[in-house]
Amino acid sequence: MVWSKRKTKKGSINPFKSGLNFGLTSAVITTLGLMIGLLAGTGSKLAVLGGILTIAIADAFSDALGMHISEESKDGDKQKEIWQTTIATLASKFLFAITFILPVILVDIKSAVIINCLWGVFLLTIISLMIAKSQKRKPLGIIAEHLFIASIVIVVSYFAGVLINRLFSET
Repeated sequence: MVWSKRKTKKGSINPFKSGLNFGLTSAVITTLGLMIGLLAGTGSKLAVLGGILTIAIADAFSDALGMHISEESKDGDKQKEIWQTTIATLASKFLFAITFILPVILVDIKSAVIINCLWGVFLLTIISLMIAKSQKRKPLGIIAEHLFIASIVIVVSYFAGVLINRLFSET
């Protein structure tokens, strides 16, 4: 299982697991923050759709490179494990960010944001449960911590969008 406590030869965590966990979490939090900030700032479905696509592409590559460099900076990391982390981060960030597009295309933008918030909560809850299980910890605290942090990002992004709209709106 991907979330098992299986170690690599050096005693570090499975590189695929690291990349997948990071990519999924970053996709959810970044995409939700961007969607809500753009909606509050512009009210535009097109801006939100463009933002999600930009996150899925540019931020996926950026996060993958960041993980690659981070892994390279560790003593003893092998190239195979570095690239496993890089590819897992890129793939998971891209694929999970893309999942937020469908509701934006299919329903009105406000409903899409609600659907995507619920989807994001579901994804973060599932990954939190898997982490808790692999660490033999009680899941409620881990879930609460992760959802609390995500909530902060969403609230701050909303108010940033509102502020940007008020400061720079031409109407």
